[in-house]
Amino acid sequence: MTSSSSISTVVVGGGIFGVSSAVNLVRRGIATTLVTDGPLASGASGRSLAWLNSSRRRSLEYHQLRMVGIDRYRTLSAKYPNADWLRFDGGLTWDADDASNEIASVFAHEQDLGYDAVHLSAADVVAVTQGIDPKMVTPQGAIFNPGEGWVELPSLIAILAAEFIERGGKLITEAGRATVTVKDGRATGIITTSGRRFDADAVLLATGNAVPGMVAECGQHIADATPVALLVRTKPVSIPLKAVLNTPRVAIRPMPDGGLALDSAWSEEEVVVKAGGIYEVKDSTVRGLLEEASKILEGNPKLEFESYSVGPKPIPGDGEPVFGQLDGVSGYYVAFSHSGATLGLIAGELLAGEIANGTEHPMLARFRPGRFSRRQ
Repeated sequence: MTSSSSISTVVVGGGIFGVSSAVNLVRRGIATTLVTDGPLASGASGRSLAWLNSSRRRSLEYHQLRMVGIDRYRTLSAKYPNADWLRFDGGLTWDADDASNEIASVFAHEQDLGYDAVHLSAADVVAVTQGIDPKMVTPQGAIFNPGEGWVELPSLIAILAAEFIERGGKLITEAGRATVTVKDGRATGIITTSGRRFDADAVLLATGNAVPGMVAECGQHIADATPVALLVRTKPVSIPLKAVLNTPRVAIRPMPDGGLALDSAWSEEEVVVKAGGIYEVKDSTVRGLLEEASKILEGNPKLEFESYSVGPKPIPGDGEPVFGQLDGVSGYYVAFSHSGATLGLIAGELLAGEIANGTEHPMLARFRPGRFSRRQ
């Protein structure tokens, strides 16, 4: 696998990891087929808050990867300076007024990392970012991170998929569930439930929360801590908010059409998971999110419900990304992580490079799938 032109690859998954990896592979001249079990962006990428950030605490390696991920979006923003689906207008966060409040220590941590951060009192918030009711900022203050932003992932995925096809990539949607075929210790392609077989020298599995179960079919273990995600969208509303807000009761980001995307931990916990993987979202949960969002916005506007998306939010068992080749199965690569928006472009770039060159990238050293089997 030293000559890119002689490699054929199958990428499974139509979210940001799958599409980003696929387009990076064809940019390298690698024959690539992208196979999905449904439409593009129909999984976690379609219900992500898609906040581009590296705020608060995590391992240094994870922080560095996220920062490079944000850098790739900066490059993309320069290519599409007027895009309404990618914005860098900062992020504002504050904690509850109780013993769990970590704003002071988080601000100190971000300063130690050199992460662009400003600690603001409630009175100072309105001078930095508009659209917020300062009365709702707790006495410990808020952190404004000017370098943060957001992306509308379905819009980005559509642009990347168009480039993928233009460069000669093959896109197969609605193919049904895929099974990776393995022979003599190496991946040889996939077979779908629709009966189609795709042979390849390498397979990249980017199927969100399905990754742990799929790799278990060949005896591999990846710990899974996937919860349920609920993203509520409002109808367009006339407010000056541009920053992403992360507050004790609701997270908010603007959307290209003038609406708002909302999520929270408490609302996700209220989702009822029924037999057969059916999700029930209570009307009271949706109303509660709309009310919580209205409380912290300037003028407390009436927010009207537009739609919601609900389903699994891929998170590995230790909270850190899982990228790279499986131990003992040559040519079988995986991408499974939270922060899909922030990591989407850089993960696709680095994984494509590993597949093309047959060498591991040092930035992914901490995030190899083999770490879970070694712990066992």
